[in-house]
Parts: sequence; structure tokens; C-alpha cells
Amino acid sequence: MKETVAVYPGTFDPFTRGHEDLVRRSAVLFDRVVVAVARSSSKNPIFSLDERVDIARAAVAAFPNVEVAGFDCLLMKFLKQQGARVILRGLRAVSDFEYEFQMAGMNRKLYPDVETVFLTPAEEYMFISATMVREIARLGGDVSKFVQPQVLARLQDKLNSK
Repeated sequence: MKETVAVYPGTFDPFTRGHEDLVRRSAVLFDRVVVAVARSSSKNPIFSLDERVDIARAAVAAFPNVEVAGFDCLLMKFLKQQGARVILRGLRAVSDFEYEFQMAGMNRKLYPDVETVFLTPAEEYMFISATMVREIARLGGDVSKFVQPQVLARLQDKLNSK
């Protein structure tokens, strides 16, 4: 029987409890889950690609069938490199749906053998976005409820060094 591999792409800047929730839940649905950390230099992330990969690896270390890899290419090329046919995406709100629906439709048109699977986070994580966590942290707010302790420490170190 062929292994089912899902790729969960994102910038993960920083890796939040919401991201962790989707990884935890997808790890029971798929044989292998690859958290694909995108370079995304256009988004001007706080952390470098290597730092985001390290942070994500630490955050998902408890899940034996989950791995983390950075990428800087077309997502479909990365999927092929990983032997994956599933893209995993999280939906927090209706506003996420419109963009994700368009992307899934475009990907299906270009690559019909790839499926997009949407998961909604647990209720307590529905409102968390990495963008909001970054902004709250930049302004000195407490984000300890939204990220793991080791992510918080890295985030505080990074912001204090700037």
C-alpha cells in the first residue's frame, strides 16, 4: 500500500499553537506530514528560513511521522520532491476560505493529481494568526498563550536583538 504524504506549507513566522494543532490532527490522518517552511522573503519574516525550520522542528518533535523542511520553489515542485499528493491548509475564518478556495482551484487545474485538504483549528486557536502574534510581540504584548515556550523565548530574543 502506498504511503499517504501531506505537505503543510506556510511561512510559520512564528510557529503558533494553531499551527501545532493542525499538525497534531493531521498526523493521525496521514502516514507522513511534511511541514514545508517557505522562504517567503516578500513577507519580510522576522526569522530567517533556517531559524523558522529549527523552531518548527522543535515544536513538532513529539510527532514521529512529522518532518520539517524549508523550500524556495514552486509548491508543486516541492510536493513532487516529497512524493506528496496532498496539500494541507488551515481555515480559521470565512476570509481565509476565499483565498484558499481560489488557490485549491488553480492547483487542481494545473495539477489534477494533487488534492487540497482543509482543516479548521480547534476552537481555542481559531483567532490565532502568526501575523497578529508577531505584531503583539513587537509591541511588547504577552503572546505566551499563542506559542510554545521555546518559540516564545526565540521570539523575545529576536525582538530584543533588533
